Amino acid sequence: MSKPLLTADPQAGYLAHAEEIRGAIDRVLAGGRYILGPEVEGFEREFAAYHGGGECIGVANGTEALELALRAAGVGPGDVVATVANTASATAAAIQQIGARPVFVEIDADTMLMSVAALERMLEAMKGRVKAVVPVHLYGQPAAMPAMVELAHRHGAMVVEDAAQSHGASVGGRKAGTWGNLAAYSFYPTKNLGALGDGGAVFTRDAALAAKVRLLRQYGWRQRYVSELPGRNSRLDELQAAILRVKLRHLDSENAMRQSLAARYLKLLAGGPVRLPVTAPGVDPVWHQFAVRTPKRDALGAHLATRGIHCGVLYPMAIHRQPAYADATVKLPETERACAEVLCLPVHPGLETGDVDRVSEEILGWGRS
Repeated sequence: MSKPLLTADPQAGYLAHAEEIRGAIDRVLAGGRYILGPEVEGFEREFAAYHGGGECIGVANGTEALELALRAAGVGPGDVVATVANTASATAAAIQQIGARPVFVEIDADTMLMSVAALERMLEAMKGRVKAVVPVHLYGQPAAMPAMVELAHRHGAMVVEDAAQSHGASVGGRKAGTWGNLAAYSFYPTKNLGALGDGGAVFTRDAALAAKVRLLRQYGWRQRYVSELPGRNSRLDELQAAILRVKLRHLDSENAMRQSLAARYLKLLAGGPVRLPVTAPGVDPVWHQFAVRTPKRDALGAHLATRGIHCGVLYPMAIHRQPAYADATVKLPETERACAEVLCLPVHPGLETGDVDRVSEEILGWGRS
């Protein structure tokens, strides 16, 4: 039987760089600094440089990265934050953790990213009440940042990019995460830049915002044990930072592998039984997921699973339809249609061209049956 194909394979990512990663771990163990030491400082410096300069603040995970970025942006209890509903509930959780209220913007029918036109309608209707806009760069496809930043700032709103799935992606040659006032990153093991545990970071080119995030991530301390403002404990640990330093060196080459696999899917599945991903002009995606669409999503997923091809459903239920965030007054037909149709095919650096051929052949065969 053919080998199982996984949607993501963090173990393969480790094995590809095992010697370097073990060396990095040994360096931390021997060094004796395990919290906010030289590895975190080194990763922060290198990740900021990867984005062309600015400041990076390592934190415990991607959800807290978004929460701290929003707090640094001045978002607090009762404030309104605009985002999308076809993403992980972590985005809404980060907003609600600080007492703010998420309002959901309709998506573009083709890209499945926040619609610029829908955002404009919302901002105009709410007349300055939206404190921040959180575009989500979903599946490694960056949102339409130039237009969204202009709209948000014109209406007095800050922009915090949810860049958890877009490490290395760009819009108009400029990296995702560098357009807004701040950006939040996740380094969950399945991400393009994944740790071997939880981890996250906030990126900004605003020194004052960076200083505030640094205070917020550790109790508001500038001087140890003296809180200047109410913060929390959200620290990237030294081991994960050391691992991320290794993996950051390989990020561009591994993204290129994802892009090559995605290009082959696009070629082989053209005209086939599934709706293929659409990339907006000027966007360079990094294919965190290869998200196809079909109203027969469950049937196709079951068919592929019987052949050892495991696909993901990201995300099956829009946030405004989930019990924790349910709001029957919200109508987002494009969002709900996408959530009902998306199936994420295997696409990661642990795959080979033949694996993509195999998946494509099974999809085409299913479509003919």
